[in-house]
Amino acid sequence: MNPTATLGVQRIGQIAINAKSIPSTTAFYRDVLGLTFLFGVGERMAFFDCGGVRLMLSQPSSPELDHPSSILYLVVADIDAAFDHLKRSNVVCLHEPALAARMPDHELWLCPFRDPEGNILSLMCEKRPPAAG
Repeated sequence: MNPTATLGVQRIGQIAINAKSIPSTTAFYRDVLGLTFLFGVGERMAFFDCGGVRLMLSQPSSPELDHPSSILYLVVADIDAAFDHLKRSNVVCLHEPALAARMPDHELWLCPFRDPEGNILSLMCEKRPPAAG
């Protein structure tokens, strides 16, 4: 095996998220998060566009695949406004927006929450200091 060879991955093509109830989880991703619904396959699958990455909601195909998804970090411009939207939509947030890290040119803020299936997602915002003027 050539250690310098690469697989050639160019980007994420699709992320699968487990869901037992496709209709209610579809409504959450479409109506609460505002993702663009692309198409569905009956009540078994639903597909969304999230900034060029396709999200697939699907029922687990076997018991070993029946577990919560990886954490998706959804970038927002205003984390406080997005948090207020989640609260008004009765979304279970694990905590309010919180500073996760100070970087040289911005602060990274996160706000984790759960979808109707119990999967954890998180709002993510890079707050930059006001421009010196």
